[in-house]
Amino acid sequence: MSWTADNGNGTFTNPLFYDEFSDPDILRVGDDYYLAGTTMHAVPGLVILHSKDLVNWENISYCFDRFDFPEDRFSLKNHEEIYGQGVWAPCIRYANGQFYVFTNINGKGLQCYTAKDVRGPWEHHNMQGNIYDLGVLFDDDGKVYAIHGYGQVKCTELEPDMSGPKEETERVIIPEGNGVGEGHHIYKINGMYYLISTDYRPNGRTLCSRSKSIWGPYETRVITADETYGYHAASLTQVPRGEKYRIGADGTKFGLGPVDKYATACTNAHQGGIVSTPDGQWWALFMQDFHSIGRTVCLMPMTWVDGWPMVGLEGNLGRAPRTWFKPDTQQGQYVGGRKSQPMTAPYNRSESFDGKRLGRVWQWNHNPDDKQWALKGGRLRLNSMPAEQLMWARNTLTQRVIGPRSVTTVELYTKGMKDGDVCGLGNINVPCSWIGLVKQGNSLTLRCFEQLTNDTVDVPLTLPQGKIWLRCNGDYDNDQSQYAYSTDGQTFQPLGRMMPLSYQLISFQGSRHALFAFNVKGKNGGYAEFDNFTVVEPDASRLDAIPFGKTFRIINLATGRPATCDPHGLLYDTRADDRSPRTQFQLEDRGQGQVVLKCVDGRYIKVFGEGLPGDVRFTREASEAEVFLWQDYLDQEFMLMSMRTHLYIGKSPTTGSPYSMDYKGADPARVNGAVFKWEAVDH
Repeated sequence: MSWTADNGNGTFTNPLFYDEFSDPDILRVGDDYYLAGTTMHAVPGLVILHSKDLVNWENISYCFDRFDFPEDRFSLKNHEEIYGQGVWAPCIRYANGQFYVFTNINGKGLQCYTAKDVRGPWEHHNMQGNIYDLGVLFDDDGKVYAIHGYGQVKCTELEPDMSGPKEETERVIIPEGNGVGEGHHIYKINGMYYLISTDYRPNGRTLCSRSKSIWGPYETRVITADETYGYHAASLTQVPRGEKYRIGADGTKFGLGPVDKYATACTNAHQGGIVSTPDGQWWALFMQDFHSIGRTVCLMPMTWVDGWPMVGLEGNLGRAPRTWFKPDTQQGQYVGGRKSQPMTAPYNRSESFDGKRLGRVWQWNHNPDDKQWALKGGRLRLNSMPAEQLMWARNTLTQRVIGPRSVTTVELYTKGMKDGDVCGLGNINVPCSWIGLVKQGNSLTLRCFEQLTNDTVDVPLTLPQGKIWLRCNGDYDNDQSQYAYSTDGQTFQPLGRMMPLSYQLISFQGSRHALFAFNVKGKNGGYAEFDNFTVVEPDASRLDAIPFGKTFRIINLATGRPATCDPHGLLYDTRADDRSPRTQFQLEDRGQGQVVLKCVDGRYIKVFGEGLPGDVRFTREASEAEVFLWQDYLDQEFMLMSMRTHLYIGKSPTTGSPYSMDYKGADPARVNGAVFKWEAVDH
């Protein structure tokens, strides 16, 4: 089972995918939704997903199989590379009976891919020009506009045949000084032009600018800020000041930057597109940084207020619930009579290599040499080619790691290895790491390498059957992983330390599993064969996330103290070791993740007035109880959002006030008093 945001009860929980999908752009054609995302240096490139309900997705296409440029850097030749470059920030549109995907390729300018069928084949148009991170609008009069630039926002008209930008049409439409950023998505709604953009200076936020003319003038509002779903900024890979980092060079003195768990920084929900459903609901699909996983996609309801598309719900604009009703449901009731897509994950991550083609989840690190790999006899064969280090190894096959935790295992067959060959399972990141076998003469050594510390752990061994199992245990929400190995496929031994992981802006990607083979002696070597690549996700099923049928305590993460039903009639907290009946709660199910909360003495939580401190009290009548939508934060952590006000219940960790219901959401460290952990009580 693989992560899907669909909770199976009419609700979903963000992120949509618990793996990297950067710079999402969303498009609806009829009842079908299409999502395009960044793929950087990996191929096949420019991924497109399809959905019927905005929650369950499948991978249906890539815009190209290989980079069709001759330069060595697209193929990792002669120590040239495109890490942190390649294709990024796509814009997907449908007009004139065909699909368009616009993107930038560093050093090559603006690119466009077109197809009559979204599944391909796609035609490549090299439009050149210095236009990137763009939004594109096909206007009602047949003209095509590109919006681009940071701070100083520009509009350029494009040739309708996609041959390039129209000369002398570029104009500044929003001058610098208006707090507008980049990552533009342009729409025309009811005759008004709306520009969604994101800014990171001095802190992350998403804005909307609107005008009656494509050329302006524009007025601007912030439509969401500080929505992190309780995830603080990750540690960033650092290289010493003044030292030029060269990709793949062992010996670089890496560092991991400090973590400020209270900071939003630029990890909040930001760059992405908006879309309407056929029945008129509006949704944002914005990316958010989830630590070493990279940038994920979150689905956020929108509310129109005075002609502005605000993220969030009435009463709590600018923030968005982590758990909410799927787009074909509203306030807990199905509407429109449309069928949702079955619960599906976009990829099958495990691979037997028995087929004639690789699964869609796989991507190569740069263009591979297609003569040097094969699917043969139910295995993946990788020939070893010259490289001094993993990041320079051609024909390295990769897929994104998936969180919040996962265990990845692969079988490696070694009988084809030759002197100087290095083969195994790695993490393509900066810094990188791997576990694998090194052949020196006729002997094999099992090695774990960690580039962060430039350290190796070696274990001499013999493999009479020529086979070993390699494993990566990833705890990506906590930014750490550890390698392990087995000689019988049953008992695994850890090798190397529990490694810290980071996000980084060198390759602009999160962690990626890699199957690799290279030769350190400057020559073509032998080959390695891989089989039965499996990914196990222990947190993919969240059927027991809500503690129905249990008696439990509610521990406030900000204080470590349990909530108590005070005899005076207020919800308060008590000492950490208090396990009296007044600290014990139960849930009543109101359907689709909606719950009411009661103390074991039979009193229900009821919120009076505006929800200020002291307004969270009790009633004996179940019909009067406050109805909350359970917000799943995984690992028994949760929030409670009122279905009346769309605000959250919580208690200040500093003021001494009783519980209130006036919180807008979680802070990055989950210590503002609104995030809890439930703890089952044994009877």
